[in-house]
Amino acid sequence: MVETAAEAGRALEARYSTATRPTGRNDMFRIGTVDGQVSLDILRPGLTALRPEARWLTDEYETIELPSGEWWVVDEVEGNVNHVHGLPEWAVSVALVRDGQPVLAVVRQPIGDLTYTALRGAGSYLNGRALKVSAKTDLNAAIVVTGQAEADQDGTYRRIGQSITAMLDHALLVRATVPSTFPMLLVADGHNDVFWQYEPVLPGVAAGALMITEAGGVVTRIDGTPWTPGADTIVVTTPALHAAAVKVLSTIA
Repeated sequence: MVETAAEAGRALEARYSTATRPTGRNDMFRIGTVDGQVSLDILRPGLTALRPEARWLTDEYETIELPSGEWWVVDEVEGNVNHVHGLPEWAVSVALVRDGQPVLAVVRQPIGDLTYTALRGAGSYLNGRALKVSAKTDLNAAIVVTGQAEADQDGTYRRIGQSITAMLDHALLVRATVPSTFPMLLVADGHNDVFWQYEPVLPGVAAGALMITEAGGVVTRIDGTPWTPGADTIVVTTPALHAAAVKVLSTIA
């Protein structure tokens, strides 16, 4: 998985330039579509060879409960919007989900030469160094982060805005960013303390969810109930901050 993700990352890096400036949405989607296909042409045969019986996640399953069995959950250019704008926060994200549980994950970020890996029950790592969530115990000292899962999510905008306002009264610092993988990785590595999202798409959160649980963190729905692929909300945090984060976010209807 690491080798395949790295190969896709190299192909994307060859197409990347800090000078790129798209002229509008059509230009962005044109470039981004080609980027995605270049990466997928490497990922699909490579990963299929590893687990031929595993199915590939399609758009129809990104926001609903997955059927049983193994599924490749891939974002071939996580942060494609950054890639096409010449920004460094983009990656290749791969997770293997088995019977509703992420069990393997690799996130390869070529800019910075960063490789995140996780295996259920065996920890999560950055370039071989074990990850561990923050030791903070007070929300008023926490860096908390949210963001929209897709470009067009009219039904979530109100909740996103109200949740940011609610957190501003309780957390040290509130950030909003896209894509979701990067703030989740920072939770796993103890830099961020809380991340939440409404209507997440599975390729954006599957790898991060495993990274965080294997780093000692907690992953649930925003109401505190267990998170599973297809859940309509997600919150990830340290064990000590989970109850406080859920309490604040539960005020948003």
